[in-house]
Amino acid sequence: MATMFAGGLSLAATVPRRIPIISMSATRVSGDKTDWMEATSTFFDKDSRPIMLYDGVCNLCNGGVKFVRDNDRNRYEALQSESGKMLLRRSGRNPDDISSVVLVEKERSYIKSEAVLKIMEYINLPFPQLALFLNLVPLFIRDFAYDNVANNRYNIFGKSESCEIYADQ
Repeated sequence: MATMFAGGLSLAATVPRRIPIISMSATRVSGDKTDWMEATSTFFDKDSRPIMLYDGVCNLCNGGVKFVRDNDRNRYEALQSESGKMLLRRSGRNPDDISSVVLVEKERSYIKSEAVLKIMEYINLPFPQLALFLNLVPLFIRDFAYDNVANNRYNIFGKSESCEIYADQ
C-alpha cells in the first residue's frame, strides 16, 4: 500500500535515550494475527526518518505539527488515516486510539510525553536541550500532565471537521 507523507526530517542534535516505551517485538494487538512490523516495513524502506502520528482533527495537534514542520522537516501522518492506523497497530496500539501522539521509528515507538520529548530531539535548538532537561522529570509526572492536556484538548483548543495539515498542502 503506497502512502504519502508530508515534510522531511533532519537529525540535528540527539539525546541518548533511556529505554523505548514500546518495543517493536510486541507488534501484535490482542487477537490480531498480522505482523504489523512486517506489514509496515515499506514505510521505512526508502526513508528511515521517524513518523509522527497525530490527531488530525485536534487544533492543538495540528498546531504542533505546523510548528514542527516550520522548525524542522518531519514525516507525519494523521492517526485517523489508513497509514496511521497501520502504524498504530505496529506500535501495539488499538487502530482507533487517537488519545496520544505517537512517534514511530524504524525499530520502536514512543507515546505520550516520551513521544513529545523524542520529537523535540529532532527539532532545531533549543528543543533538544529542553528535552534533555524535561527527561529529568519522572515519566509518571510527565504522562500525568500529558494526559490532562490530551483529555481536555478539544474543550480547550477546539476540534476541526477535517485534518488541517493536508488541507494546507
